[in-house]
Amino acid sequence: MAWVVLIVSGIFESAWAISLKLSNGFTRLWPSVSFAVFAVISFAGLAWAMRELPVGPAYAVWVGIGAALTAVIGMVWLGDGVSTLKIISLLLIVAGVIGLNLSGGGH
Repeated sequence: MAWVVLIVSGIFESAWAISLKLSNGFTRLWPSVSFAVFAVISFAGLAWAMRELPVGPAYAVWVGIGAALTAVIGMVWLGDGVSTLKIISLLLIVAGVIGLNLSGGGH
């Protein structure tokens, strides 16, 4: 169950990052409010999951999901540029998270 909560928390990490972008430096009300709500949910889920999971793999999964998903959303919906190097870099993030978990630290 901790892994499920952690994965969902990583998705909420991406949601608060996108909300932060859309808040335009906290000058827009609803994106600013959604940032705060998503951040609290994301951090609470991370904290809950870390009660059972080792810190290294848990944090790597949380950050990896948030970073990769945010980058993909930026490229697909927010007009961020797409390049081969960006795609390879995203794959390296995923590979690093998988590697940490396969190394035995996440079980």
